[in-house]
Amino acid sequence: MSDHSKPKKANVPRAASEGRVPAANRRRWLFAAVAGAAAAGGAMLASRRWSPAGAVGDPADMLWQHQFATPTGATLAMTSLGGKPLIVNFWATWCPPCVEELPMLDSFYRQHSASGWQVVGLAVDQPAAVSKFLERTPVSFPIAMAGLAGISLSRDLGNQAGGLPYTLVLDAAGRILERKMGQLSLEDFDRWARGRTAG
Repeated sequence: MSDHSKPKKANVPRAASEGRVPAANRRRWLFAAVAGAAAAGGAMLASRRWSPAGAVGDPADMLWQHQFATPTGATLAMTSLGGKPLIVNFWATWCPPCVEELPMLDSFYRQHSASGWQVVGLAVDQPAAVSKFLERTPVSFPIAMAGLAGISLSRDLGNQAGGLPYTLVLDAAGRILERKMGQLSLEDFDRWARGRTAG
């Protein structure tokens, strides 16, 4: 066999051909990885105006990163509701128990907003249906459009059944104190007003 017919070996340094990376290159790669992770972490922190204190790894942490359109086309950033106790209610116009509990949520909000309580309704619905519903049944608290993705978000927040209505009660630090699948009762509102939760 002539030299021309033999496959030529690539001119690869011995360390690389054996799967090893020289120490200088390892240090450069490690430095780049650490710098990249630090930059990503810094960007994530900088993007938040409010972060739930002590809630690192808490499922509610993802909730604070969301912004939702409202039925009027404005934007509601969840961070704007930080720092006070909050009731988050996943609902829909096509869900009878959801519709029945909205007046109770509105009454609770009107009675207790002065003492710091906030309420937000995340509609798992179409904007046109929600706007039409709110014309007939207005509420005082903010309503935002979670759309069909709201079911997935509610599952991430503990709604294993994926049903509606689904309600979360969060403390002023942004931590979930209570989850309730199903229609709310007057007893729930009374308990929350007294500063107690079932969780």
